[in-house]
Amino acid sequence: MPQSAFLSEAIARGFVFQCTDLEALDARLNAGPIAAYIGFDCTAASLHVGSLVQIMLLRLLQRHGHKPVVLLGGGTSRIGDPSGKDEARQLLSDDQIAANMTGIRRVFDPYLRFGDGAGEAMVVNNADWLDTLGYIALLRDIGTHFTINRMLGFDAVRLRLEREQPLTFLEFNYMILQSYDFRELHRRHGVVLQCGGSDQWGNIVAGMELVRRTEGKPVFGLTSPLITTASGAKMGKTARGAIWLTAERLAPFDYWQFWRNVEDADVGRFLRLFTDLPLAEIARLESLRDAEINQAKIMLATEATALAHGRDAAEAAARAAGAVFGEGGRAEDLPGIEVSAAELTRGIAAFQLFAAAGLAASNAEARRLIRGGGARVNDKVITDEARPITMDDLGDGAIKLSAGRKQHRLVRVGL
Repeated sequence: MPQSAFLSEAIARGFVFQCTDLEALDARLNAGPIAAYIGFDCTAASLHVGSLVQIMLLRLLQRHGHKPVVLLGGGTSRIGDPSGKDEARQLLSDDQIAANMTGIRRVFDPYLRFGDGAGEAMVVNNADWLDTLGYIALLRDIGTHFTINRMLGFDAVRLRLEREQPLTFLEFNYMILQSYDFRELHRRHGVVLQCGGSDQWGNIVAGMELVRRTEGKPVFGLTSPLITTASGAKMGKTARGAIWLTAERLAPFDYWQFWRNVEDADVGRFLRLFTDLPLAEIARLESLRDAEINQAKIMLATEATALAHGRDAAEAAARAAGAVFGEGGRAEDLPGIEVSAAELTRGIAAFQLFAAAGLAASNAEARRLIRGGGARVNDKVITDEARPITMDDLGDGAIKLSAGRKQHRLVRVGL
């Protein structure tokens, strides 16, 4: 069993899948604080809960006195990581990457403490060094340390070839650039540990070996398991789309509901990974059975939401859910939209209002929801997709829309 506080807790909470040299890393951690990094490419304007294991691992590092380094892939996002993909990612423009980077950067603020101190987090952009690379210099300095034989054996490459899916030369270079990132971060900031999901193992090992060969310094790699639910579903994806970590992309109430509705078998594991609750308290919560397990789910939802959106938003979401599900009433804390009095006087087609409120991804999906009997207005089922929602539906200053049992919005009247 590791002696260092970080590794001991990381293993106990389920963060560790593979490590290049667990014993040596443990000794290095015991010798004093280290700097460790995880890379995030800028492929969307936010991150979703599929990235949350990595964010929470950085948070755990910082809680134990180490320096987390968030590497944003302003350079590598121009290529796209082939790991776990059957086809090439759509290439993004520089403007798209810059906009995505701005959105992703905000995701980390609730989870990490940033600053210039030894134990404070920092953000770096790999475009700072990748944009200035010369091709011939890269080939001579870095290319000699990579063999095609070895690269073909890494999962990201091998699986694409086995499935007879094309792998572009552009993507084939991703491993080299990620390895270069590790060396550059080691040189600039003294980073000695790269972490990532288990699908990044090949890239991490390649980077570690590059640092060892060119710098003569011991560095380490550590991966976390890729998280699926007890039923085998991929973490972060639902029928209605990704579970985003920013309120602009997903309301705190919906985020709270996602965690509240996890499967019973996932509660203990998710409490360990996605909250800061003490392990002894988590053991108590996951021992609950039958209806009492809902207490643990509410705790998971509230603690996870508090980390992402703040304690006030988490408690407001819990109150809203309690009113909707526990008492059958309306809660002012429910997310919603505002429409003008003039629009409601004229009437808004039900399918249009459900789509506008975010209860359906499109007008067509809203039509199907209503025709299928899954839509309610003020807790009464409607089946006419064109039914006009008007001022007559207004009660207590709002109209309650529901999709299924768990998705709710309030329509409020503005000017």
